Amino acid sequence: QVQLVESGGGLVQPGGSLRLSCTTSGGIFSIAAMGWYRQAPGKQRELVAQITSGGKPNYVDSVKGRFTISRNSAKNTVYLQMNSLKPEDTAVYYCNAAYSDYYRPYNYWGQGTQVTVSS
Repeated sequence: QVQLVESGGGLVQPGGSLRLSCTTSGGIFSIAAMGWYRQAPGKQRELVAQITSGGKPNYVDSVKGRFTISRNSAKNTVYLQMNSLKPEDTAVYYCNAAYSDYYRPYNYWGQGTQVTVSS
């Protein structure tokens, strides 16, 4: 059974940093593209950053230069290092694992972790 468990959220002042972690189980990590999404109150969930199974990252424009996504295959874990945080980064952050086999795509989600940027 695939599970994604996030950690690392919290309250931070503007300009501060946080690191989110997402550990997967179920044997899919090596073949999955791993992503971080976020959803602020009253807004749609948006993709923040994604890293392919081969390690190629991409980011939404609003976080480029501030956030870094990385993955550790030995730990089945993906990270999101968030620096220079802004109040508009406040949201629930969700980890996602996505892959496809011959028949269909698969998407798995973590439970979400709250990030609040406020003075």
